[in-house]
Amino acid sequence: MAEYKRPTTKAEFDKNFKQKKPLMNDTEAYYEASRCLFCYDAPCVQACPTHIDIPLFIKQIHTDNVTGASKTIFDSNWLGNACGVVCPTGVLCEGACVYNHQDVPPIQIGRLQNYATNKTIDANKTLFKVGASNGKKIAVIGAGPAGLACACEARTLGYEVDLFEAKDKPSGLTVHGIAPYKITNEEVLKEVEYLQNQLGFNIKYNTSIDSKDELTMLETNYDAIFIGVGLGATRHLGLEGEDKKGVVGAVEFIEELRMKHHNTKVPAKVVVIGGGNTAMDAASEAARMGARKTVLAYRNSKENMGAYGFEYDLAISAGVDSLFNVTPIGIVGNGHVEGVKFAKTELVEGKLQTNMNNTFIVRCDMVIKATGQAKQGHLYDLIDDLDIDKKTRIKINSEFQTSNAKYFAGGDAINGGAEVVNAAYDGKMAAQGIHNWLNK
Repeated sequence: MAEYKRPTTKAEFDKNFKQKKPLMNDTEAYYEASRCLFCYDAPCVQACPTHIDIPLFIKQIHTDNVTGASKTIFDSNWLGNACGVVCPTGVLCEGACVYNHQDVPPIQIGRLQNYATNKTIDANKTLFKVGASNGKKIAVIGAGPAGLACACEARTLGYEVDLFEAKDKPSGLTVHGIAPYKITNEEVLKEVEYLQNQLGFNIKYNTSIDSKDELTMLETNYDAIFIGVGLGATRHLGLEGEDKKGVVGAVEFIEELRMKHHNTKVPAKVVVIGGGNTAMDAASEAARMGARKTVLAYRNSKENMGAYGFEYDLAISAGVDSLFNVTPIGIVGNGHVEGVKFAKTELVEGKLQTNMNNTFIVRCDMVIKATGQAKQGHLYDLIDDLDIDKKTRIKINSEFQTSNAKYFAGGDAINGGAEVVNAAYDGKMAAQGIHNWLNK
């Protein structure tokens, strides 16, 4: 079980958060590409949400056509570099590799994808050009993966594109909310800069769209609007003591860590509440920041966790302890967190119930809530005739168009929270949907 020294320098932080999927060198990439069987009707392509022609780009790497491989990747996925390392490839493309049926390690598709695109970005190879201007303008709300993909695709179709981003950096959770051992800020921003330099979309930072007047301005000045806002802050649980110092949301904790690195303060004892991938990231990060004891607490069984198995294994290997079938009923302490009071849960006739006769306290100095993010319902309510489902997700048609014809949407706004690769696909397809609608 790993024990991490509390990092006090950038070098120590980088050591604790070394990349889970390090960049391949030329020899590694050539050898790995040579293993591919170049399957007909390849299952890896079917498993990729953006349907990258994986056998083709691997063949291009193997024949030393790295630029061509990058073109193949970006043609399907505008965030092909980031997705190569942040995607859960083990359950997507690599999970579908035919080698899995032969007790042979699958092709490292994600790392090959990251290798090719990194080489091309670093060499500043020109792959794309802006389409002939059609005199029309698109506004994109949110410069996350969906918004960026929409902007890139729209520029190749000849549209002027302005992205309105509430934060001071692009790429949404890719730069603000993904664990540092998956991808660095520098690599995320390098890809965005590369695409922006070639395609010339405009990002207006520190510019949130959250009033009726601002939406009216967009409706007046743009021919179509794409909503790619993602999710909001960590949801409030309504627990007694939740307002105490030391209680933070997982997304907010991860964002602070991404921005401040070794200057982030993590105390000796941490409890992480939740059972999804974000909970695994937060727990692993707390351990890597030198917490002596990090406890992951989930209300159901290990088998019913929403997190991928490999994410849980990564957290455990970092030194995280886990508690299953427990639910928080209060946070104790005098002004500052001193512990979390839990009650055991149990299945009764197929339903999870809380046993208030079986309670205990786990002592800690910090509580990280990884219990989901609030939807952006406040924004959706400001848009006329916008249909929302019961889970506060925007309803769309097959062209990613909403019930208000001028608005299109993608990413977390329509799926309630999925992977970066899903958002990239949605943004690309929404731009094509906008193009079809404006050219009827």
